[in-house]
Amino acid sequence: MAIPSDLEIANSATVLPLPQIAELAGIPRQHLELYGHGAAKVQLEAIESLAGRPDAKYVVVSAITPTPLGEGKTTTTVGLGQAFSHIGKSATIAIRQPSMGPTFGIKGGAAGGGYSQVVPMDLFNLHLTGDMHAVTAAHNLCAAVLDAHLFHGNDLGIDIHNITWRRVVDINDRALRNITVGLGGRLDGIPRESGFDITAASEVMAALALATSLQDLRNKMGAIVVGYTKDDKPVTAEDLEVAGSMTVMLREAIKPNLMQTLEGTPALVHTGPFGNIATGNSSIVADQIGIKTGDFLLTEAGFGADMGAERFFNIKCRYSGLVPDAAVLVATVRGLKAHSGKHRIVAGRPLPAALLKENPDEVHAGGDNLRKQLENMKIHGVTPVVAINEFPGDNTGDLQAIEQIAAEYGARSARCTHFSNGGAGAAEL
Repeated sequence: MAIPSDLEIANSATVLPLPQIAELAGIPRQHLELYGHGAAKVQLEAIESLAGRPDAKYVVVSAITPTPLGEGKTTTTVGLGQAFSHIGKSATIAIRQPSMGPTFGIKGGAAGGGYSQVVPMDLFNLHLTGDMHAVTAAHNLCAAVLDAHLFHGNDLGIDIHNITWRRVVDINDRALRNITVGLGGRLDGIPRESGFDITAASEVMAALALATSLQDLRNKMGAIVVGYTKDDKPVTAEDLEVAGSMTVMLREAIKPNLMQTLEGTPALVHTGPFGNIATGNSSIVADQIGIKTGDFLLTEAGFGADMGAERFFNIKCRYSGLVPDAAVLVATVRGLKAHSGKHRIVAGRPLPAALLKENPDEVHAGGDNLRKQLENMKIHGVTPVVAINEFPGDNTGDLQAIEQIAAEYGARSARCTHFSNGGAGAAEL
C-alpha cells in the first residue's frame, strides 16, 4: 500500500497538548510560553531550573555528503527519537528551524518525512514563532544604521568599497543578490553596491545559535564586523552603537521552540544556520535544556559530517562545553551510488533507471565518501553507528554493501525503515 504524503500524515496526527509534552520532558510549566496549540517558547530560566537533573546521553546525527536526493538526517533524527520509546527509554530531539527559501524551492520542507515528522509540519515550515523574521530584522537594522552613518558624515571613516555587511531576506530571490542602494535624490543615502543573502546565512543567525545567554548574545552582536576603514581597521556593530538594539530585537528569538513528533517525542526547534556556509547546528541553549530532559538527547548536524559534524565538534561543543557520547552517520544506497560518479542526478527530475538497479560495486565505489566521513568522526573521538536509511525498492545486495563498508571501519550499522514505520522502524538503530 502506498504511503500517504507527508502533509496527509501530518494532518491526520493526534497532537498532544504542549504542556503534556513539557511534563514528559520535565520542563516546568511556568517556563512555557504557548504560541497557539502547535508550539511554545521555553524560557531560558528553564536551564537553571533543570540544572539538578542528570545529563542525558548526547548523540549527534550527521550524514554522508548530501546529494540532491537528500539522505534523511532529520527524518532519521526524528525516527530515532521516537524509537527510544519502543525500547523503554525517553528521548528529546533538537533540530534546526527551516528557512523558507528551501521550503518554497525544490528541496521542500524540513520537518522530516513519512511517519517520522515534527508536527504541526505546516507551522514548523512556515514562520514557526517568528525567529527567522527577528534575525532578518536585527540583521537589516544593522545595515540600515550603517548606511545612515555613511549618510550623516561617516565619522568612523568606513571605506564604502570595503563594506562586508549586506542585507538578508528569508526567501530565494536571485534578483536581489547584487543591488545598488542609495539611488534617487540627495536624501536617499550614499549610492553603493551591495546585495542580499538568505537569512540562514546571516552572522546574526550563527551568533544566535552559539549564544549561551542573552548577555553572551549581546557580546556576540557587538563583535560583528560590518566593514573596514581605508586603513584596514575593522568596524563593528559596537562601533555603530547598534549592537544593543539588535539584541533587544532577538530577546524572544533566543528562547527555543518546543514542538513534538508524530509519536509525541519532545522536539526542540531552534535557529537555522546553513551547514554549507555556517555552523549547520541548532542552538546551544536548546541543547542545554534538552540535555536534562530524558535518557537521550539527539541533535542534528547539518550537511555532511565533514561540515556540520566537524563544526559541531570543533565550534558548538567548545562553546557549550557538552561532549557527545555517540554519533550516527546516515547513508543511503541512492546517495552512495550518486557519489560513484556514474549517474547524473538533477533535483526535481526522475531518477536514472540504472540508479535503481542492484549494483553493489557502485555502492562500494561511492562508498569512499562514507569511508571518509567515518574517518572524520573517529578523529573526534567517537565511532558512529551507520544508519542505513532504507527506501522501498532498495536491493539486498546494495544494503549489504553499506554494511560491509561500515564493518571495515569498525562501525556498527542498522537498517532503518522509520520513514515507513515510524519509531518502530528505527528500534534496531
